[in-house]
Amino acid sequence: MGIFNFFSKEKKEILDKGLEKTKENVFSKLSRALIGKSKVDDDVLDELEEVLITSDVGVETTLKIIERIEKRAAKDKYVNTAELHNVLREEIADLLIENNTGDTEDFSIPEGTSKPYVIMVVGVNGVGKTTTIGKLAYQFKQKGKSVYLGAADTFRAAAVEQLVVWGERAGVPVIKQKMGADPASVAYDTLNSAKANHADVVIIDTAGRLHNKIGLMNELTKIKNVMQKVVPDAPHEILLVLDGSTGQNAFEQARQFTAATEVNALAITKLDGTAKGGVVIGISDQFKTPVKYIGLGEGIEHLQVFRRKEFVDSLFGK
Repeated sequence: MGIFNFFSKEKKEILDKGLEKTKENVFSKLSRALIGKSKVDDDVLDELEEVLITSDVGVETTLKIIERIEKRAAKDKYVNTAELHNVLREEIADLLIENNTGDTEDFSIPEGTSKPYVIMVVGVNGVGKTTTIGKLAYQFKQKGKSVYLGAADTFRAAAVEQLVVWGERAGVPVIKQKMGADPASVAYDTLNSAKANHADVVIIDTAGRLHNKIGLMNELTKIKNVMQKVVPDAPHEILLVLDGSTGQNAFEQARQFTAATEVNALAITKLDGTAKGGVVIGISDQFKTPVKYIGLGEGIEHLQVFRRKEFVDSLFGK
């Protein structure tokens, strides 16, 4: 088994370490809830409900999981507490696949899309948006893809500077203009350069402002329309970056951005610094948008493609 394993030992270690705080939180609460219990009854389900909600799975998703476990217990006639981790793992994994969060190939470009494959990245300031772009660029380059970055967050000098630094780390070009330039103009220039140089992937950073929905929608729509003059079906992916450590606030940001633009992929960052990793399950369920990437640390290799089975196995123990 070489370095190109679908899920290598090294990736598993990064995942386990990144979810350590959430796992400890879930397991310690679940263990306390199960003391003295031999079967999954109403009391155990009530305790489990509280564990999931306080791990930021969210109320609606938690109730779905509890209902699935109740049906499972009724069908199997009897589920003891020793089996509960297995049942939880299986039911949550099934829920994730039903919500379009299945496994995807490592940092691949979907077949049949025109080149360059264009990813427009959205999200508020501070969620790790620019960092995620840099790590994505690095991972695509490791896969042999040529990548261009567009610094279309022209409202903050720090955002452009940060993207340039990440571009240097990843070894990919960054197209930028002066502060306050039209973001759509930056996106246009980036796609033109990428197309002229036969690039495989373009990643466009956008302003991390969550102002009124109409203003946000107009700004992002303008960027999309201008990009389509160069690549008619761009952007192929609108990636919303959310900070997993903010728990329920991440739900609200997802709500705002999915209302403002056609988000079709999610990246959930900073899971290594929080006990709120359950937010991945809840957001996937509530918004039916695939969680494509998870951030598990500061290292350039700590952005992983989300794999439901490995995630759930890591969270609930195998």
